[in-house]
Amino acid sequence: MALEIFRLQYGHNTIYKLYVDAINVKPLQVSKIEDIPFLPIQFFKNIPVKTTAFEPEIIFESSGTTGENISRHFVKNLSLYKKSFLKCFNLFYGKPAQWCVLGLLPSYLERKNSSLVTMVHELIRQSENANSDFYVYDHKKLYQVIVQNEIKKQPTLLIGVTFALLDFAEKYSMKLNYTIIMETGGMKGRKEEITREAVHHFLKEKTGLQNIHSEYGMTELLSQAYAKENGMYHCAPWMKVLMREENDPFAIKQNTSLKQPASGLLNIIDLANLYSCCFIATDDAGRLHHDGSFEVLGRRDSSDLRGCSLLTLY
Repeated sequence: MALEIFRLQYGHNTIYKLYVDAINVKPLQVSKIEDIPFLPIQFFKNIPVKTTAFEPEIIFESSGTTGENISRHFVKNLSLYKKSFLKCFNLFYGKPAQWCVLGLLPSYLERKNSSLVTMVHELIRQSENANSDFYVYDHKKLYQVIVQNEIKKQPTLLIGVTFALLDFAEKYSMKLNYTIIMETGGMKGRKEEITREAVHHFLKEKTGLQNIHSEYGMTELLSQAYAKENGMYHCAPWMKVLMREENDPFAIKQNTSLKQPASGLLNIIDLANLYSCCFIATDDAGRLHHDGSFEVLGRRDSSDLRGCSLLTLY
């Protein structure tokens, strides 16, 4: 299916076709997914990436500091995004109706067109618990709801941006048994950047949880991956991660070792990106394991680009 979509997008996505032609890849010679050209994620910051001509139902926008170029994802059908994230959530966590969903996403709610807010809003809407809601800065009320849910043994999902979860945990310690804490990453300049391991360690100390969950998603993707423990992400069946060499954007690493993961930069196939581009070369560094699970180690800074890596910008 990925190969079929590659040919479809080559034929009907002007930007993708120009890129594929510019790097001298012949579509008829693409016979396996490792041969597919992955569009550098920076393109989403400069020009609409669209497969076929359409008026978008919504344009998702990334967060960014003042004066920074933000990514824009032109979404033809919002229903396709909802179908993707709901089916993925069901695969990993079951139906939203059984959960009390608590959103702690202040920085995202303060701007329009966040794909993450759209997802959490729909999970809240489909929850059958009256306390499911966004708790922007009302940490006291959030704490009270979590305590009540723990007493009732109500399965609860607290999903939040990293800095907001840290702020909340600093104020309130609690022993959790029926609550999942899921961080979506992002300090957004609000706190000193610390490693994910340090974040999880702190949250576990403050809540008594053995594991902190993580969600991996981005404006440029319509699918997510989830990590239930140890920062080890797993994809939905229509999403796949490949690893490329850091100094050669066109070299895909083959991971044949059961014990040694492949390290490099993440290339992502997201078949839900049918009307944009399904093949994205991200700036995230990570490790890919033999079973298809992956870890995210951080983001390559553009100031560190050297040699052949500069080719990803053209």
